[in-house]
Amino acid sequence: MSWRQATREEIYRYYTEEFPSYVDELPSFMTGRGPKQYALAFREPHPVRKDGVPDKDFIRRDTWQTNVSGDRTTASFHEFDDVLEFIRHPARNDPLGQSDFALADPDLLDKPDPRPDAVYYALDHWERPWVLLVDIDAKTIARERAAQVVADEGAELNSDELLAAAGILEADPAGYSYAFEDVDRAIEYGFEVRDIFEDDFNAEETMVVYSGQGVHVYLLDTDPAHRYDAKSREVLNDLLQDAYEIPIDPVVTADRRRVARLPYSLHADVCSIVTPIESPNFDVRSAIPEVVQS
Repeated sequence: MSWRQATREEIYRYYTEEFPSYVDELPSFMTGRGPKQYALAFREPHPVRKDGVPDKDFIRRDTWQTNVSGDRTTASFHEFDDVLEFIRHPARNDPLGQSDFALADPDLLDKPDPRPDAVYYALDHWERPWVLLVDIDAKTIARERAAQVVADEGAELNSDELLAAAGILEADPAGYSYAFEDVDRAIEYGFEVRDIFEDDFNAEETMVVYSGQGVHVYLLDTDPAHRYDAKSREVLNDLLQDAYEIPIDPVVTADRRRVARLPYSLHADVCSIVTPIESPNFDVRSAIPEVVQS
């Protein structure tokens, strides 16, 4: 088994034919107007309306317009269906409307409507505390494994040379900066973090999500005592990294400006659905969408 990028047609078909069936499975806080932003990443940069502004391969869109005091005034998305239409046709349904900084109308260009390689939502939220998410990436695990395999000469090699010397670039999925065993290990780490949340923090609501190249682990308790602020998140990062030696990305946990892949969205670089999972024995092959298999 290897991986490849999804085509433009497969991306569109996924969000038209498959993704709608998952919308009711989204966590309750992922609504059209809950996260403070939704964001899209494109494989090919797309122009904006204003001349002289660089083409965009990543855009964030606020879910609400606000006044000078930061109070919400007008919703950009009334229902999640509006978000879905934005995902399917970003330039035609840009919440910025006729603003100079909105994506340019494809009808006026030689370029077609862009398709999102990735769909994200903001961890910062209007209706609930800042969402607590821990990110574990297979690429990080692969680099650490490569450094151990090539210990004697590793200091003289750059990252790609190190991965190549360790045989990781040739291992399936060929050409990626990790092997399937690194993805599997990331998933195992994810469930270790979930157990820490439940055992050490008495968490009542957790979620582990296969992200396509690793896992995201959520602590979703909404009790006022669990409104983890910046300082407590730094303590959590130190605990996971130092006491438990889990290779997390500490910035994702600590920075409220971060975005995360929307569950059930398509990770187009690997043709995989971002999937909530219940077991460390999860088979990544089960996350391949039907539009890619057909």
